[in-house]
Amino acid sequence: MELNGKTILITGGSAGIGLEAAKQFIEQGAKVIITGRDQVKLALAKKKYPSLITINSDASSQEAALSLYNQISELGGIDILYNNAGIMNGQDNLGLSSSKHFEKASMEINTNYLGVILLNDLFMDMLKSRKEAAIINTSSILSYTPSNLVPTYSASKAAVRFYTEALRDHLQIIGSRLKVFELLPPLVKTNLSENMEGKSITPDVLIDALIKAIKNDTYTIRVGDTKAIYWLNRFLPKAAYKLLNHKGVVAKLRS
Repeated sequence: MELNGKTILITGGSAGIGLEAAKQFIEQGAKVIITGRDQVKLALAKKKYPSLITINSDASSQEAALSLYNQISELGGIDILYNNAGIMNGQDNLGLSSSKHFEKASMEINTNYLGVILLNDLFMDMLKSRKEAAIINTSSILSYTPSNLVPTYSASKAAVRFYTEALRDHLQIIGSRLKVFELLPPLVKTNLSENMEGKSITPDVLIDALIKAIKNDTYTIRVGDTKAIYWLNRFLPKAAYKLLNHKGVVAKLRS
């Protein structure tokens, strides 16, 4: 798939993986629109990359999603929708040490999973009408085996993975040209994962892999340790689970 000349919308694009993606897509000759909930971060991103179009929007809100769609339509539409926005709550999400377990779990599911479906549904006809278009959904290494520190986050990413595979097959069955990519990051050095233990990669390494995969029409993009966990989980699922829930994780749960 060609990126030069494409218009790309990145949700959660004001920092971390999303901002790195914006940078590299601009370098590929794309027009990039980013969204985020923090206006200060959006302004800083715009200052760093002046060609960016920034829109304040909440990926989990139906009202905000519809407003975003209308704004994008007025701008001429998009060719690629990159569902990158995500939130992760800590170990109190287990419901053992917090009275807000349901509230936090709902936030994660609404943003990480239902928000993806919400935007895909809104932009589907627009994307299907383009000569060459794509959806990029971000799942996770934790979609294969969960981390006990972030159970609902893990579940939300597993949901994204199954949904993405089904969406891709459905579009192929109806003969649509719309491409569906799934990015499965390992642990990435961002604010989202600052309290997670383990070997991590930097956002630029992740997005390098994403861009190469898009250009080669590689629809399932397992990066770094995700490749190892994928294969290990297929043949030795208990070993994969223990690898992601090692003694350091257990110690955090007990603290």
